[in-house]
Amino acid sequence: MTPAPSAYHQRVAEEKRALIVRAATELFLEFGYDRVSLARVADSAGVSKATLFKQFPTKAALFDAIVIDSWAENDVADVPPAGDLTAGLTILGRRYATLLSQPGMADLFRIVIAELPRFPELAKAHFSQGKLPYFESVQTYLTAEHEAGAADIADPKMAATQFLGMISNYLFWPSLVLPGWTVTPARTTAVVEEAVRTMVARYGTGPAVENARGR
Repeated sequence: MTPAPSAYHQRVAEEKRALIVRAATELFLEFGYDRVSLARVADSAGVSKATLFKQFPTKAALFDAIVIDSWAENDVADVPPAGDLTAGLTILGRRYATLLSQPGMADLFRIVIAELPRFPELAKAHFSQGKLPYFESVQTYLTAEHEAGAADIADPKMAATQFLGMISNYLFWPSLVLPGWTVTPARTTAVVEEAVRTMVARYGTGPAVENARGR
């Protein structure tokens, strides 16, 4: 029976993994996904090829790790409790804004967009392993609010798309095409609050709607 790795060896493995993922992201951005070999990533990360292949046997597996790490800043399993639509959406909106503000997130989208014509599987991996779990957590929350009677949402998938779109369309997408696009923390807060108010006014029931409209 193979003994379990010690805490020290686990820490070393995690540190090397982080170096590999960081080096791969930088190389994919500079040279493109197709032109970067795993051997080149290993050299840039300062690890042996054996170490890299042990953690990432294929380049696709390495890209998957980049996606997962980029979206892992938020615990998608931690869905707010139902009963207060304004409070729950505010939590989810702030998480999403923080996630999109990571420098690595814009880099990840640039890799996917640049390689989409030749490697559509990268976009599929990005969606299925990155955005989809987060999107589903918002959809799950909205479904729970509907079932609790705090919201009247016939199509939670549509509502989740609307909510996340209101935030990303201001905070994130312009940064990919407009040099120097920046959003202040105060503006970020305002964008999330307006998205929440719009959602509550459209889908909320009871006193929460009046509060959102009168705020």
